Amino acid sequence: MAELRRLVHALQEPAAQRERRLWWSRFRRRHQAGARRSHVARRARQAPLRSAPLASAHPVARPARAHRCESREQLRPLLPPQKPQTGRPAIDHRLMVEGMFWVMRTGSSWRELPERFGPWSTVSSRYQRWCKEGLWTRILQVLLPDEAAFALSA
Repeated sequence: MAELRRLVHALQEPAAQRERRLWWSRFRRRHQAGARRSHVARRARQAPLRSAPLASAHPVARPARAHRCESREQLRPLLPPQKPQTGRPAIDHRLMVEGMFWVMRTGSSWRELPERFGPWSTVSSRYQRWCKEGLWTRILQVLLPDEAAFALSA
């Protein structure tokens, strides 16, 4: 809409200024179209392959379902409060941990994370924050005492 408004104003200007403005308009549209094509091509190159991921792509295995209930109780003291003093309550930490293990187990990218774990960006940012704080290492020591020696990066 702004582009159309500029063109209408250009019709009321002197011929030399109108030519310059019309040239700029054509240049801008060509440039934006080229930039859009380049952006789409770059995103297509970066898109993850849709092949079946290898189950052994990462050295860390997910804890067995039988141990999930007791491990949740072990994790509770480690995790930050679900409802911080200010702001909205955080998305369920247990769900985030499950999403993190899904990424590690499948070797997929964060963007491929199924919707049932919540937004991939939330899971990824929480993983990065917990790694920086050293919390992720403590979680692994509780959930996977044997494999916790491996350095992880998803």
